[in-house]
Amino acid sequence: MYGVEVVPKEGFPARRVYADSGRPELRLITCGGTFTQESGYAGNVVVSARLTGVR
Repeated sequence: MYGVEVVPKEGFPARRVYADSGRPELRLITCGGTFTQESGYAGNVVVSARLTGVR
């Protein structure tokens, strides 16, 4: 894993998050930030990981 960040739902950096990195990577995107009954979660948690080796 090399990165964990909370990003706002409004203005979500889709181009950066979904961009091709040129190497094997995994990005997990889930709900995060503050929560209200009216609007749900304010943001998303993005966890990024790279393949470091193969057996």
